Formats: sequence, structure tokens, C-alpha cells
Amino acid sequence: MWTASLRRKETFEMSMRQVQTHFLVLLIHFLSAGRVEAAPAGDEVTYLPGLGKQPSFKHYSGYLDLATGKHLHYWFVESQGKPSSDPLVLWLNGGPGCSSLDGFLTEHGPFLIQDDGVSLDYNPYSWNKIANVLYLESPAGVGFSYSDDKNYKTNDTEVALNNYLALKTFLKLFPEFASNAVFLTGESYGGIYIPTLAQRVIEDSAINLQGMAVGNGMSSYEMNDNSLVFFAYYHGLLGTELWTGLQAYCCDQGRCNFYDNSNPNCSELLGDVQTIVYSSGLNMYNLYSPCAGGVKDTLSLEKEQLVLRDLGNNFIHLPKTRLLRKKLLSLNQELGLKLRLDPPCTNSTPSTLFLNDAYVKKAIHIRQEALPWALCSAEVNLKYLREFMEVKAQYLALLSALKYRVLVYNGDVDMACNFMGDEWFVESLKQQVQVQRRVWLYEGADGKQVGGFVKEFSNIAFLTIKGSGHMVPTDKPAAAFTMFSRFIRHEPY
Repeated sequence: MWTASLRRKETFEMSMRQVQTHFLVLLIHFLSAGRVEAAPAGDEVTYLPGLGKQPSFKHYSGYLDLATGKHLHYWFVESQGKPSSDPLVLWLNGGPGCSSLDGFLTEHGPFLIQDDGVSLDYNPYSWNKIANVLYLESPAGVGFSYSDDKNYKTNDTEVALNNYLALKTFLKLFPEFASNAVFLTGESYGGIYIPTLAQRVIEDSAINLQGMAVGNGMSSYEMNDNSLVFFAYYHGLLGTELWTGLQAYCCDQGRCNFYDNSNPNCSELLGDVQTIVYSSGLNMYNLYSPCAGGVKDTLSLEKEQLVLRDLGNNFIHLPKTRLLRKKLLSLNQELGLKLRLDPPCTNSTPSTLFLNDAYVKKAIHIRQEALPWALCSAEVNLKYLREFMEVKAQYLALLSALKYRVLVYNGDVDMACNFMGDEWFVESLKQQVQVQRRVWLYEGADGKQVGGFVKEFSNIAFLTIKGSGHMVPTDKPAAAFTMFSRFIRHEPY
């Protein structure tokens, strides 16, 4: 009897263990299913106008609502490879005050806007071929992003904080990507946005940060200005007489200061350089490309709008630069005209038409509080406080950890943030050289081609893209995708 009772007890306990095991399996399955389906269903873009065929991958558009009262619009595209394990890449365009949807629709997003402003074509070199990519419109006031208080005066520190909060909010909305490798990437004034954001992210162990990449970035105002004058002279833009004067009034014992030189003769000559490079009709974003829409003045009156074609990042200490930007807002108020910021030699008309279409806005869940979409916000740009004249400390913070990968890349015919200034900046970090400067190759339509040059240090690389301007993925999509792939996958350049 005792033996039978013991057997019954053992059978009961075994049955209970089986029930518990079954329950645990169901619980794990449920939680796993929760992770897979955790993305906000209301943000999923189920039909996007302009596409002949809807994509096989999922993509989402909506808002990251921050406790600071900012509502930052995002567009997130899952990887066409393995979304669950592929890296999460955050992308920011620059300005300050310009929309990251420019990167999405004209550079490396999966859908490229066509000239008609209505149709989209698939991009064979989209970065979401191998990564989950989050395009964030930042700061508030840019694109479809807005603020409750409608105050769009901001600065580098506040933007870095809000970008960090936006990333945290995104990972809460999409917890299935919380453990994925994270890379922070950006372009132009993203050269300030990305390192300042990275400095915050490295303090948060919950984010699996692996590195950052900056394209044609503003890394140092001083180095950018100083190098630009050499770039312009050696590209045949400055005559011998002007160059001789610059050497006489801006240089001393072989060292030139084209950044904040107090010599009035130097300032006058630098004004001539500024006019040639930025106001003569040359394409500042790609020296060898035509100027889209033709040559236009830096400031003009068009259709009862005051149009500014200057982002204010170059020769900021010149008297005429300070005077122009100081008077613009007051002039705008006096005339009662709307001020529009339109980067020179760019054509944002197709993107503007597409994103302001009522059907498109509904498809990507744009809120009524958002302003009409524009490539850049004049209000954000003109009121923006540039706190960091260089980001050396932020780079060194990342590099000192000895575990983050950093890439600085430049199209070599850009004059907005030229390659020489960024190369000087990377060299100034004084990291140990691993591979001396050499040619790098990629597979082009006609076989292997020279992509540019690369120099590798212990945890950072400086890379140029031959023949490309400011927007590298637009000018050289195949080379840009190869570079991005090798960076993300930690492969040799």
C-alpha cells in the first residue's frame, strides 16, 4: 500500500512538473510573441502612395513623444535581411534645421523620390538592405516634428538630450530591437549632432552602442574654414593675386588663420573667398556638378517670400556673416514676409510635393499639429545656438573606451564640409595608426573601381569617396553602400 501511495505521489508530482513546464513554454512563447509584435501597429505604413508595388519589409512612421514636450517624427524601415539580428542604425541630416527625410528620399532610403514629386522607385543601394534604419526629424520644428510650446529656439546640448530621449522612446516602442547593435550615423551638421548624442548614449549601458559614422561632417569650424581656403586655391577658384594677399595678411611664419583673424585686410580678402565659394553660382555641395535651378542670390525675394541660401556654418566670424544673420529675422518681421531657408544648388521640390500630399501625410500618420514639410527650417536655423566649435572631446570620449568603431567619411569635392578639414580633425585626435593611407576599392558596373582613400587608426578610420560631393549616397551610391557595409560588418575597407 505504501509503495502504491508513493507511486501515486510521484505520478502526481511528475504531472505537476509537466503542467509547469508546459505553462513555462507557453509563457516564453507568449513573451517572445509579444517581443516580435511589440512594434506599434498604429504606426505601421500599410500602403505608401507613389510605389508601384508595396515593400516586402515592414516600415513605420509616427511620433516619438518626449517628456520635454517635443514630438519628433520618425520613419523606421526594417532590414531587408534579418531584422531581428541586423543592427539598428539611427540617421540624422544636418543644417542645423534640415530634415532627415532628405536622407531617406534622396540618399540611402529604400524609396527614392522621382522628379515628378509623385512616384517613388526602389533604391538598389538602400542601407536597409543590411540594417534596420531609423530616420529622425530633429530638432523639433524641423520637417513634421513639433513642440507643444511652439518655441523652436534650441542649442547643441538640448538637441543631444532630446535625440537621446527619442532613441530611448523608440526602443520602448520597439523592444524587439532593444538588444540589437546600435550605430549612430549622420551628415553635415550631423557632425555635431552625432558625437554629442554618442557622448550621452555611452553612459547608458542599456543601449548596445557599437559605433558611429559621420559623413562630410562639421567637426571643427576652425579646421573647416582654414582648410577651405587651401581647397579653393588648389582647385583653381582663387587667383594668384588673391592668394598672395591672403598669404600676406592672414599668415605668419607659415601658419595661416582664416578662421578668426582680427586683421581687417585679412577679413576683407576672406570676404572675397566667401563670395567666390558660396555666392558666385558654384555648387558648394559638389564643385563639379551644376547648380540645380540655376544660379541664384544668397538672399532673394520670391513669391512674397524672403529666401535665404546660407546655413551659416562657414566663416562665422566674418563681420558680413554676423551682420547678415543678425538682420535677417528683424528684416523678416519688418517686411512681414515669410522667411524660407533653401540650401543653394539643391532641388527639394519633388520631396516637398510628395511629403505635403494629403494622401501621403495620412499614410505616414502625420499629425495636424505639424507644420507643412520643408527641407530646412529657417526659424530653427537662425535661432540655433552653436555651442560646440569642435567635437574633439566627444570623439576622445568614445575612443578612450577602446570598444566603439568610428568612421569619418567625406566626398572629396564638397566645399560645405571639405575632406581636408575632417582629415586634419581626425589626425588631431592622435590615435595609433593601424593602416597607412591607401586606395580602397569597390565593385562597380565595370568591375573593380577606386572608391577613394582610407587611413585606419586603432578604432577610427578616415575615408574619402572619389568624385563625390556632400551627399555621398546620392553622388556615389554603390561606393557608399560598400563603405557602409564594411563599416557595419567590421570588414576591412
